[in-house]
Amino acid sequence: MSDLLVARPYIDGRFQDAGTSRPVTSPFDGRKVGEVQEADTSHVQVAVEAARRAQREWAALPVLDRVDLLYRGLELCRQRNDMFAEMITKEVGKTIRESREEMVEYACDHFRRAAEDVLRYRGQVLPTTQERTSSKRILVTHRPAGVVGLVTPWNFPVDIAAITITYALAVGDTVVWKPSPYAPLSCAMFAELLDDAGFPAGVLNMLTGDAGVGQALVSHPDVDVVSFTGSTGVGATIARTAALKNLMLELGGNGPLVVLDDADLDRAVAATITGCYYLAGQCCTAAERILVHRSVADDFIERLVAATRALKVGDPLDEDTDMGPVCNAAVLDKCVAHIRQAEERGAKVVLGGNAEGLMHEPTVLTGVTPDMEIAREETFGPVAPVLTFGDDDEAVAVGNGTRYGLTAAVFTRDLARGWRFAERLDHGTVLVNETTNYWDQLAPFGGSKQSGSGRELATWMLDALTEIKQIVLELT
Repeated sequence: MSDLLVARPYIDGRFQDAGTSRPVTSPFDGRKVGEVQEADTSHVQVAVEAARRAQREWAALPVLDRVDLLYRGLELCRQRNDMFAEMITKEVGKTIRESREEMVEYACDHFRRAAEDVLRYRGQVLPTTQERTSSKRILVTHRPAGVVGLVTPWNFPVDIAAITITYALAVGDTVVWKPSPYAPLSCAMFAELLDDAGFPAGVLNMLTGDAGVGQALVSHPDVDVVSFTGSTGVGATIARTAALKNLMLELGGNGPLVVLDDADLDRAVAATITGCYYLAGQCCTAAERILVHRSVADDFIERLVAATRALKVGDPLDEDTDMGPVCNAAVLDKCVAHIRQAEERGAKVVLGGNAEGLMHEPTVLTGVTPDMEIAREETFGPVAPVLTFGDDDEAVAVGNGTRYGLTAAVFTRDLARGWRFAERLDHGTVLVNETTNYWDQLAPFGGSKQSGSGRELATWMLDALTEIKQIVLELT
């Protein structure tokens, strides 16, 4: 594997020089990590043409041959885990433990999961219900959708991309991928990995570039599926411009973590720490609102403040660091603005609240009310905004009182109460006695309302990347 210090567009089986070059810097200390050469809209046309040319032959390849390549990718990914993790930490600011988790537990195993799932992907044979005859057979099959346009974020730069890429390639699609400008180096390493694994030219294409490149990709007439993970605002724009393409949109969240009066408070606090400060709060599944029953609020807050104060904040490459910087100035500015607006409306910062450079302190905010911006929108920063409630009905109303519906959590010692509570929450995933930042890679992932459309992972991912085809046979 080469020492990739310059990320370039990868099109039709080779890395290509592009015109504009810019440095990639660490959000922790501002040091230069490498460089990226930016693609432009002309590269989009070339990449989509390459993907279209490659797709028919790739889909015709025996499925076992595609599976063999996926297992080769798995082998290489496991060999390169540490290199990937270090690069992700340097350019994004995740702690090295978080980056290693992204690669070992999630990204690499997508190769294996996709290989296994595609071998078990089934069609159906149906009887005719239109005529009183036994001579017809109706076959329901799945065919590859074609070319997938993929736009991915920086917070899980390899993992989130690997989901769509591995499943698309497994089922016979080809991919044109536009990663985040904040994580071009680790993404270029992933493109190189697939090249080294022996995937044919044109099957995967990667375009470093800005939002204009992404817009040109998702609106291109020869792109059949659009898979996007990112903000709700951008997702809404894509939904308007992607015409009749298949859409897989995984957007923002404002997940409530609800602590009922009979909850195990230590467990709820530990889940809040993970929900609010994992990756400095920069997860769509983060616990964006902490709803606590008034009868236990003082006790919960005292324990939460103590646990938050114990976090080690600093160099993300240090193995002992619990939280590193936020990724970029836009994330920091929104986080600071949400905290200041909440303070102006009566909320109180009981811990943290300050930032130096891109290092924002883990923060606990009390006295938050549902009308505040921090309780209505996605903050995407290391803040635990605590709201209180009086009964289950009020907690459900506040939990559902947002335009988002991605993940939620509820803590109670009464599982029947937790089950009923979970059924009333309008979120794609509800966890009982578990943090909002818990994911199972073989369960459907996605949101309701303005948190997106469609479901990722396992068979649900294959459904999103294929077209259902009906074939009717008259046997007489």
